[in-house]
Amino acid sequence: MGLLTEAFTGLTARFSEQLASHGMSIVEFEVLIRLSRSPESQLRMTDLAAQTQLTTSGITRVVDRLERGGLVRREACAADRRSSFAVMTDAGRARMEEVLPGHIEVIKHWFTSRLTPEQLEQLLDSLRTVRDAVRPGAVSGAIRSTGPADTDDADKTGNGSVAPSA
Repeated sequence: MGLLTEAFTGLTARFSEQLASHGMSIVEFEVLIRLSRSPESQLRMTDLAAQTQLTTSGITRVVDRLERGGLVRREACAADRRSSFAVMTDAGRARMEEVLPGHIEVIKHWFTSRLTPEQLEQLLDSLRTVRDAVRPGAVSGAIRSTGPADTDDADKTGNGSVAPSA
């Protein structure tokens, strides 16, 4: 566990530096990346909280900040009046287009390029197994009206898990 923690905190520090250069925190990036990978770039707030492992009040604060910046908007849920969706805006997509190339370079430099393709695939498979056991909500709510779907980080971008959890 110590080795995993050291690798995670080391990578998190590298990600934080790169994201800070764009005026973004890791948790804000994680929310935007999860929205960008979801159908119609939207998730119910409760599903977004489950995916990021933030409390509902924590995700509300992050979405409030992103909404003030014009990167996300809220939309009422027609099926459940108690719920609302966080929806990525065009400005949010533009911000991600600005941030992602540098983020992917950080991933390549500090993570994927240091492993053989076989090592990387084995590591990602192992991490999915552990993630699915300890964070079953990490892929919840990816489809708005038909229910949960797997939005596995590595499968959508082809470069492994890009957003460390907050």
